[in-house]
Amino acid sequence: MFLQNLVNSLVLGSVYVLIAVGLTLVYGILRILHIAHAGIYTFGALMGLTLYRLTGNILISMILSAVLSGFLGILVYRYFYRKVLSESRIVPLVISIGLFVAMQDLYRLIWGPYKKAFSVNFNIPDIVTENLIITRDQIFIVLVTVISLVALYFIMNKTKWGKALRACADDLQMTGALGINIERTVMLGFFIGSFLAGLAGVLVGIYDNSVYPTMGEVPSYKAFVVVVLGGFGSLKGAVVAGFILAGAETFLVAWKGFFLPRDAIAFIAMILLLMFKPSGIFGRETG
Repeated sequence: MFLQNLVNSLVLGSVYVLIAVGLTLVYGILRILHIAHAGIYTFGALMGLTLYRLTGNILISMILSAVLSGFLGILVYRYFYRKVLSESRIVPLVISIGLFVAMQDLYRLIWGPYKKAFSVNFNIPDIVTENLIITRDQIFIVLVTVISLVALYFIMNKTKWGKALRACADDLQMTGALGINIERTVMLGFFIGSFLAGLAGVLVGIYDNSVYPTMGEVPSYKAFVVVVLGGFGSLKGAVVAGFILAGAETFLVAWKGFFLPRDAIAFIAMILLLMFKPSGIFGRETG
């Protein structure tokens, strides 16, 4: 039972991490709560299903969907956020919430309001023992997440673009004064974050065998909780917090004496952390 819950935690945590890392990347650069990130996640799932039906190849469909999600993120920045960055932080937040709602309505018009099955047959076997079942979907999700995180680490630490992103997260104005193209760097951050969100959308669609226009609602606040737990702007914190939250949800729900719903655990954890360590697990203390 323990091993099964551990595997389930890794799978759930993989999804949380992919969504939250993208959200953290955007917040780290612009200091805005990008709620519409969940709308991009939904777009990735719906587009992934559409492309899979056209191509019959899940890898091609997943990558193309993630790339299109990345470009959608750039469009969101250029046409909705860029002109209001100098305003109070509440302005881009309100715009983001409104945009998320509008995206859901648009998806209903394009793809319809109902759930659609997203069934994929992988050419890898399930792992079945007496006390453990690891499905091919779970193996695929964890593998994609590991590859994505390794690639992100390489980009952020070994390339000039990643170093520019980190510099912008530390001090946007100073980075511009040093001659780094801020506009291009911010768009790169939105592309990477949205790419990961779209990727997560496809993975969740496959795992749940369903996609639908409002599937981003729960991930939107789960990702926010992960960002808070890990520390605003901390990519390492988002990764650690994503797996911690997934583990807490999985093991507590499996415990027979636990009476609260799964989704309540995230908010309880966030409230407790804000009471005792508002900066999050890896956040910087202020004051």
